Amino acid sequence: MTINNAHINGEATTASSSAAAGSGLSKVVVVGAGPSGLLLSILLAKQGINVELLEATNKLDEQPRAAHYASPAVYELRRAGVIDDVIEKGFKPSTFCWRKADGSLIAGMRFDVLPEDHPERMVVLPLDCLGKILYAHLQRYATATVKWGHRVVDIGQDSNKAWVHVETASGRVKVEGDYVIGADGANSTIRKCLFGPNSFEGETLDAAIVATNVYHDFTKYGYWDTNYIVHPKNWHMVARISRDDHLYRVTYSEVPGLTAEEYKKRQPMRYKEILPGNLEPGDYKITNISPYKLQQRCAPSFRQGRFLLVADAAHVCNPFGGLGLTGGIADVGSLFDCLMGIHRGLADDSILDKYAEIRRKIYFDIIDPMSRENFRRLWDQDPDRASENDEFFQICHKAEKDTELAKELALGLNVLRYDFTQFYRKQPLSPRI
Repeated sequence: MTINNAHINGEATTASSSAAAGSGLSKVVVVGAGPSGLLLSILLAKQGINVELLEATNKLDEQPRAAHYASPAVYELRRAGVIDDVIEKGFKPSTFCWRKADGSLIAGMRFDVLPEDHPERMVVLPLDCLGKILYAHLQRYATATVKWGHRVVDIGQDSNKAWVHVETASGRVKVEGDYVIGADGANSTIRKCLFGPNSFEGETLDAAIVATNVYHDFTKYGYWDTNYIVHPKNWHMVARISRDDHLYRVTYSEVPGLTAEEYKKRQPMRYKEILPGNLEPGDYKITNISPYKLQQRCAPSFRQGRFLLVADAAHVCNPFGGLGLTGGIADVGSLFDCLMGIHRGLADDSILDKYAEIRRKIYFDIIDPMSRENFRRLWDQDPDRASENDEFFQICHKAEKDTELAKELALGLNVLRYDFTQFYRKQPLSPRI
């Protein structure tokens, strides 16, 4: 039997794979209808695999979370067939920089060194908007079912199946599949059931941030698409997040330990302290505001038997640099390739051990240290000397005159990708009996 290379790229199943599909996965249960769960469900459903997606709440998340999709995330969104809609609703940023509190430039990067039609150029779109796009696409597949108001309370497995016990409005039900994927976020019930309530190893950083979506014209201050302000107390980010030039994400530092209401009351004061223009509330319009803790945590394993963890259910980091979002979507692509290897008879389930081992190593070797360094860069250095003292800023300066280096920086997060198809057999396994 011939396996078409298009299958590896996540395109629609063709007749040549029908025999493999017949002996492959019958159903995968995905827990959590956030972007990672929706994206994985689309990738699997495109291949004709039955997917049951369970979500504890009754609607998509509407919080103003991450918005920047670096090259590994764009690659997976393209495989899922949703990238054109994401680009249509969002935009491709051109510039990214660090500044002093007075607005003067420290260092910058450019994404427009890549052509506009480059298949992996960064895209910006708020996560709640991405969720709507993914959900609309998922509904096109007859093999996919989304069940809202289905809260997992217990789990189980044997040598052939995994299952979850779910509380619904009409009572408790059992849902089973070949595998269960925990894509249920940082407070993952699947992870807690597997490893215990206090098993998310790592730390909560001694800092807090408030993320706001705000209409205000920051271009009049000479701001680029994304701006990080380096300051020991008032570090923050100002980033354009919409085709509308005046909708921005402003994420700023706050004192830890306050209530959500206390953070909201402090917002006008913090804007006035940190943003240019000596702004008063009448000068801008906030559409959303949410305080967040900063955490660096990782599950003890991303696999236990027929249960697997992905994205925030597996690991979290602070948001500076987009490593959490892009790293989570890279997890999704890796897990999809491993499951498809099993589905097509090109791998046995030991490939899932490789997924768990390698993706966890990527967290500890790349995501955790890089995200910590991105965060430290904002506050733990003298802004007046950062341009000369910070090694990364020196690289940015070199890239101003070296186009190839600038392209490397623009695609730098491709280090988060990993090709699990290298573990496929050249010939499919015999059909399961």
